[in-house]
Amino acid sequence: MRENFHKSLAAVKTAGAISAINGVPVSADAKFLSEKWLRGELTGEQMKQELLDLHRKIAEEEKRG
Repeated sequence: MRENFHKSLAAVKTAGAISAINGVPVSADAKFLSEKWLRGELTGEQMKQELLDLHRKIAEEEKRG
């Protein structure tokens, strides 16, 4: 379990670093979901779905406004 946590933590940090290099900041919502995934509160699929739902909501709000 501990080994998987460290691998997962490294994956989250790497993804954040790649995003930063590309000039795309990681949102607070994405960080929150990543933390939930690290703690085992969400599966990878659940985290991806939550992010997709969030981005769809943001896109709809921008479309309306």
